[in-house]
Amino acid sequence: MNSQAIVDLYEVILDRKTSAEEGSYTAYLFKEGIDKILKKCGEEMSETIIAAKSLEAAQVAHYNETKCADKESGSCATEPLKEDLKNEICDLLYHLLVLMADRGVGIDEVMTILDERAQKTGNLKKFKTVDKNS
Repeated sequence: MNSQAIVDLYEVILDRKTSAEEGSYTAYLFKEGIDKILKKCGEEMSETIIAAKSLEAAQVAHYNETKCADKESGSCATEPLKEDLKNEICDLLYHLLVLMADRGVGIDEVMTILDERAQKTGNLKKFKTVDKNS
């Protein structure tokens, strides 16, 4: 999925907000309100965490069993668990877009912040050093 796909999905979500299509899950979320939307965001975040941890455990187990040189590579990941993680991330992104639309946060506003942050990539924060001898 590219950034245009995210923008297109956001536009569909905005459309569902203004014209509640019969049987639309998105329209249902808007009808139920902010508490339901936030609950779904929380659920999807929890499911994403669980999927990520499950994939990590499987990768470590595979690495330990096979002594694979690169435990992060796709060859060491179990594909069903990786697919599950990707699907949970997509569910989370969708629900975050619904939250944005509900609260009036435009996709362009978020993209602007992401662009600004991308310009700062490589600028590491300087951490304060503490003299432990004093």
